[in-house]
Amino acid sequence: MSGVRVLVGTKKGAFILTSDGKRQKWDVSGPHFAGWEMYHLKGSPVDPNRIYASQTSGWFGQIIQRSDDGGKTWHQPGTPPGEPTTTPEGMPKAESNKFVYDTSPATGKPLTTHQWYDGTQHAWEFKRVWHLEPSLDDPDVVYAGVEDAALFRSTDGGKNWHELSGLRGHGTGPKWQPGAGGMGLHTILIDPANPKRMYIAISAAGAFRTDDAGKTWKPINKGLRSQYIPDPNAEVGH
Repeated sequence: MSGVRVLVGTKKGAFILTSDGKRQKWDVSGPHFAGWEMYHLKGSPVDPNRIYASQTSGWFGQIIQRSDDGGKTWHQPGTPPGEPTTTPEGMPKAESNKFVYDTSPATGKPLTTHQWYDGTQHAWEFKRVWHLEPSLDDPDVVYAGVEDAALFRSTDGGKNWHELSGLRGHGTGPKWQPGAGGMGLHTILIDPANPKRMYIAISAAGAFRTDDAGKTWKPINKGLRSQYIPDPNAEVGH
């Protein structure tokens, strides 16, 4: 009989629930990372034992965690094996949390700004990871949707992250404005029939689609009510 696993993120930690196919009784593991807000947990469809987690705290900041044994043990993938994950003062090192927005190769300055609540332009600031989406064919490849809204990709299991700046840096990006809960890229969907096609959603910019693995993007908000609805025919990207 097949098994079922549910990954749960809460404001006070993470829980892993497992059951058999009948789903009448559940085993609960947790809380993992007790006291931390867990924005997302996601298992790899290639290797079910590989789980990525995003934990955040108003005091300690944002940290990416990874498990390679189904949640029994966890580590920060950017920290070399054997090294402590905290400083002598007890603060997390967050080596797996270096999300750096791309800049212009010509000037070294930020690619653009985005719209603020009052309509003025505002610099992009990384705050937290809202969504983690593992690749459909490689357990070491994972995408991260962050606040302020941007899409990042890791090819080494979360050790290093690089922005797919075609989404943010061109076209409608300067018109994006945060919703009441911030400007987070909160959803990432990979097309199982075409891995180069992805869908993402941003609060409050709307939904976008790429057909070339993140180089260019097209708004797909036609028919949706939104605070900001870009031109559905506009191309975003290089």
